[in-house]
Formats: sequence, C-alpha cells, structure tokens
Amino acid sequence: MNSRETIEYLDEIKKYGSVLGLDSIKNLLKRIGDPQDQLKVIHIAGTNGKGSILAMVESVLLRSGYRTGRYHSPVLFDRREAFQINEQWITMDKLCSQVTKVKEAADAMEAEGLPYPTSFEVETAVAFSYFLDEKVDVVLLETGMGGRLDATNVVKKPLVEIIASISMDHMQFLGDTIEEITREKAGIIKEDTDVVLYPSDVNIYAEVAQVCEKNHARLTMAQQNQVRVLSQSIDEQSFSYRSSRGHYYEKMTIPLLGGHQIYNAITALEVLECLKKYFCMGTFEVEEGFRRTRWPGRLEVIGSAPLIIRDGAHNEDAAKCLSRFLEKNFTNKKIFYIIGVLKDKEYEKILKIMEPYADDVYTVTPESPRALEASALTECAKKYYKHVHTAVKVKDAVEMALEQASDQDVIFIFGSLSFMKETEDLIKDGTISKGCRA
Repeated sequence: MNSRETIEYLDEIKKYGSVLGLDSIKNLLKRIGDPQDQLKVIHIAGTNGKGSILAMVESVLLRSGYRTGRYHSPVLFDRREAFQINEQWITMDKLCSQVTKVKEAADAMEAEGLPYPTSFEVETAVAFSYFLDEKVDVVLLETGMGGRLDATNVVKKPLVEIIASISMDHMQFLGDTIEEITREKAGIIKEDTDVVLYPSDVNIYAEVAQVCEKNHARLTMAQQNQVRVLSQSIDEQSFSYRSSRGHYYEKMTIPLLGGHQIYNAITALEVLECLKKYFCMGTFEVEEGFRRTRWPGRLEVIGSAPLIIRDGAHNEDAAKCLSRFLEKNFTNKKIFYIIGVLKDKEYEKILKIMEPYADDVYTVTPESPRALEASALTECAKKYYKHVHTAVKVKDAVEMALEQASDQDVIFIFGSLSFMKETEDLIKDGTISKGCRA
C-alpha cells in the first residue's frame, strides 16, 4: 500500500470500534510470527501519567545507549507518533510496509469468517512487528484502555509492569468502582515479575497487592513520604528521593510541571531500579535523562505575554492535579480557560473542580467523532462561570482570549488531548508564539 491507501485503511477499520478481549489480537499476531514473544517489554497501565512515566524511563535508557521502541495512544499530532524508535516517529514508508503485512493477516481472518481485528488491534500488531524488524533493545508499551483485556496484554513476561495513577474513567468498560477498575488495570501483571505502583491509597494498593501475591510477583510502591521537593518554578522542578532499595537521589530535576509529575518521577525511579538487572545505567544517565525528558501536552508552556499553557486534563483526577498547579502558581493572576471535551467524559465534574480559578471560559469542539459540541459545553459551564463564550474552533478561542488578556494574564487550554494538534498548528502559523507581545 502507498501512504494514501494506508491512511484510508487505518481510518476505515475504526468502524469496528473498541472491543476488549485477546482472542482476535492473539490470532492476528500468530499469523505474523508472534513478534511480541521475541521482544523485551516494559508494560504500563493506569488512568493518568502513563506517558510521562514512560517518557522518563525511555529518556534514561536512551542516554544509557539503548535502542528503544515505544508504542502509545492517543497520539497528539500524527498517527505515526504512536510508533517511535529512539523518540523518532516511524517513517511513512515503513508504516505502509508494516500495515500492508498486518492487513494481509487481518484480511485472511475475515475470509475465514472470523471478526475483523479492530483498529487498535491492527496498530498493536504493527508496533510489535516494527520493533522486531528494527531490532530494538527494549519496548515501552502503553495499554490503550484497561489492562486485563487490552490488546497489548499479550506479552508473556514483561521485564517490569507499571501501574500508574488510577482514577474513575472508562467506567462503561472497566467498572463502577475504583476497586473494579484497579483489578482490570492490574490484569497486566504476570507471574514472577517485578511490579511498580504509583503512590496510591490503601484500596488501590490492596487490589494490586492481591494480584501480585496470586502471581508471585514482586510489588514496589513508590513512597511519597521519601520525597523532598527542593524547588519548583514555571520552567522546572527538582526533588530528592530515597528509593525502596535504599538508593538516595540527591537532586533530580524534571522539566515536567505539576506536583503529580514528581510522583510520576519517583515511580519512574523505582522502575529504573528494577531494570538495573537488565541494563547498565549510571547516576549521570539517570539525572540527564530526567532533565531532558519531554512529553508534549502535559502542563506545557507554549506561549508567553500572556502565558499560554496546554494540558490534556480530561478526567476528574487530572483536573484535580491541574487545579492544584493553578492554586500554587497563579492565584494572583487573571486566568482564561479554553476547554474542549469528549462527550463520554465527566466534563461537569471537571468544570466544577476548575471553577475557583477563572471567570472567563471559551468552549471549543475537539476534532473527534466523540466530541461534545461547544454549545452543549457552554450551557453546562454557565452553571459555574460568569463569562462563557462559544468559540467552536481552538483558533477562534485563542484569538478571542488574546484580545481580552493582558501580558500578565494566563490562558489555559485543556479538557482533551484530541485538540493538541490544533494548538500545534497555531504555534506553526504564529497565532501562538513565545513573547508575541514583546
């Protein structure tokens, strides 16, 4: 297939929706040689923070000289972004080649009367095949949704399994309680493996510990009481940490903002401690890897005068993290919100959580078939905010907010990762720029 045919095919198979279960993906992978069985894998599940944790781990592995493959979703800017080696997107030629291979296997399944694999199953198979062909040293693998029945959960024995922050999300698929959701996410845990858990409450810990005990897996939970925050600014933050294995990290600096990113960072440190039995990593590589970590769309400063920050906060816990960041850093600033959400998210809870910090809200419609119309979001937002404006497009909202904001004000763009590409387009065309009013 050429590039046009590849993109059309990947768009076409989205009609099969999301189907949880492993039978189809196992059949598909078997037909292309079970590439996942020949790879070293770090597997992560969770509600929030999966990408940030993997970004830090990958950055350290790269600085230590290893060739890394990474598969994640959702993508922000381009579907090629989901398949990365050494932080570089797959080329279109290689994507076409891999999709062609997987499509032949998927078509054969359909010809035999089997259900056609979903879009996520096809892309997961593409990722495994690509990473094997390119001979990566390690794969950083992110679940799409849940864990137990997620298409990525076909790896027989990962090097490490990570359970990131867990909160209420995708309840229609994963369960109505935090315990049910945790059990689904902990379903990635395999027998006799190392497991690292984000700092969590006793209920989440108990559920993960139970699964670990059943599978004779070794559980480590990152300890928030072992963290000392050294400095925080709008550019970076630093901290010290004593790991569960007794290693003392005197000063770790990360460019990722928000207190929750420190907890993601100590989770990543515990993961790296587990990985030392497989990879050589020195103190310099760990420190430099953290310092150079980049993860777009997470409390990312994209403009100044006024300050413009984008974040993919799209559920209750993510909104709480964002609100704490605002309270700590901008209580003396006038704040404008640009918000767009998907209609299957608990957007009213997000609006309520964020209410204390802004009066002016601009609603937009994300570019997604699951998008909530800006007009509907406006009606909900009017319950909590004095000034609500329906902008529809992100570009319109940014231009409207820039007209009202002074150089000292702050504009926050959040609610969904699905319109991050739109903000990137605004950076490219100069609508958003560093120091644009200087």
